[in-house]
Amino acid sequence: MDWTATSYLTYLAITVPLTIWVATTLSSNGRVFLEDVFGDNAALADAINKLLVVGFYLLNVGFVLLYLRTGELVVDLPSLMEVVSLKVGVVMVVLGLIHFTNVYVFNSIRRRVRMESLRTPPLAPQWDHGPVAPATTGDVPCD
Repeated sequence: MDWTATSYLTYLAITVPLTIWVATTLSSNGRVFLEDVFGDNAALADAINKLLVVGFYLLNVGFVLLYLRTGELVVDLPSLMEVVSLKVGVVMVVLGLIHFTNVYVFNSIRRRVRMESLRTPPLAPQWDHGPVAPATTGDVPCD
């Protein structure tokens, strides 16, 4: 009996929900980080968050589908477990690497924005001290 089709279905049944769960978790928890990176510009943070989720899905589901094919014949349950665990492990490592790459990039952006804000000179005082008393030109007694 050939278990190859079963290994494909098992692999997809694990990796597609895993990808959806990771994307949902990163999207919901990453919004706060993105707001910090983009300086309280909530509209920009939301837009970037949505674009990241779309890119994440395209990249990871594409990788999952490209990595679906196995080069070996799956003939029994132990070989099915080996093939599926190897493939799921590789997908998890790729998901982790993509996540850490995103965090690194946005942390670099955040660090650069903070360094630029430290370089801007402070503004001159913006308050009015009122009218200045005119100077007197009278004679000043000398000793």
